[in-house]
Amino acid sequence: MEVKERTNPAWAGAIAQPGREFALAPLAVLEGSLPVGLRGSLYRNGPGRLERGGVRVGHWFDGDGAILAVHFGGGEAQGVYRYVQTVGLQAEERAGRYLYPNYGMSAPGALWERWGKPVKNAANTSVLALPDRLLALWEGGLPHALDLHTLQTRALDALGGLSPGGSYSAHPKRDPGTGEIYNFGVGIGPAAVLHLYRSDATGRVIQRGKIALEGIPLVHDFVLAGRYLVFCVPPVRINPLPVLLGLASFSEAMAWQPDKGTAIYVVDRETLQLVGRAEAAAWFQWHFANGHEAGGELVIALCRYADFATNRYLQEFARGRTQTASPSQLWQLRLDAATGRVRGFEPLLERPCEFPTVDPRSVGLQSRHIYLGLHRVGSQVGSDFFQVLARFDCDSGQAVETQLGDGRYPSEPLFAADADEPGRGWVLSVIYDAGLHRSELWIFDADALDALPVCRLALPEVIPHSFHGTWRSAP
Repeated sequence: MEVKERTNPAWAGAIAQPGREFALAPLAVLEGSLPVGLRGSLYRNGPGRLERGGVRVGHWFDGDGAILAVHFGGGEAQGVYRYVQTVGLQAEERAGRYLYPNYGMSAPGALWERWGKPVKNAANTSVLALPDRLLALWEGGLPHALDLHTLQTRALDALGGLSPGGSYSAHPKRDPGTGEIYNFGVGIGPAAVLHLYRSDATGRVIQRGKIALEGIPLVHDFVLAGRYLVFCVPPVRINPLPVLLGLASFSEAMAWQPDKGTAIYVVDRETLQLVGRAEAAAWFQWHFANGHEAGGELVIALCRYADFATNRYLQEFARGRTQTASPSQLWQLRLDAATGRVRGFEPLLERPCEFPTVDPRSVGLQSRHIYLGLHRVGSQVGSDFFQVLARFDCDSGQAVETQLGDGRYPSEPLFAADADEPGRGWVLSVIYDAGLHRSELWIFDADALDALPVCRLALPEVIPHSFHGTWRSAP
């Protein structure tokens, strides 16, 4: 019997080849017109290269970071796409092959050559726009500083106080009132330590705290909720010995241990001291949408997974073909602010979704709308990718959805406030059109996400699927 060769899904075209850099240049308007009040810069970060020397990376998290910037102003948009020039990238460029271990891959070579080899800082997960520089973030190490306009890489950035071997998560939270920035890093030893950072609006660390964790867990994100920082630590534990010996990658050394449950830590944001800790039934999350205080409760929205199968899906994703169905749904978690004890945990939107965002002006406050990516109704969750953008209304419990069309795959939706009308906003997403094998930037009216985009911009090259981004309003 003839065996038919399996073909990769349409979304895989965006990551089939490494992303190609392009210099700062005007972007052509394909349809509609640029909103006059859209003034500032969009930045997005993601793995631009998933293959080198004929070898594919072991996990989507392993790819070298590349930044897309689109600057709006003066009635036009200009775009630039550049790789973050990390030490590891430059060394592997010269060698023409992979040299370092990473989240989902071990270093090549004989066993004795792998021992103690440092993990490559991939700088590939998110960005933080500061007044004088852009930070390319990767949770396993320090951020890289880049030029806000040209994206030229400057150097590693210790933010005025972090140790050279320290880490700074890819999910900082900025208080919309004070401009202060909160973040964390996980220090790995015999047991893990959660290092807490409070920075001023320039990014300089002005306060630090720390909390001892049990074992070595995976902590990817946290949430700012009024006067508190909340960490939900899922029961994923890392066995460091095979990683240190070069026998396994971090991903391979992780185990899902649901009997341990999910640990909840509530931290006072002023003192960076632990005020409450509780245990709950096991779940996993990569990302939180937002949080706020309501009386004595902390109300938090997050994308909840039943287990850690999502890690296997992301491993498969890097190869351009997936089969592991690991959907997450938007849930609301209610905690006792004093103890962290769970008072309620229920679904808000029972559709497979990810990459939740809110208007940056509502971070840590009650936000009516959550923007996120959804799977189309009837799509194969294990093999397909997100093809819908949605705005979920927390008051009505209803979602308004885009209709992008067949073979179009969006990135995380980002809200940008209108510079002239504060009550108005725009939602920006990079769209990969598989049929045309090209990338575009689509701009939607935030109040009419189910309508056609108000503007479509052509990008000079295909932008590989990315993780996270930010909007920086014009000074």
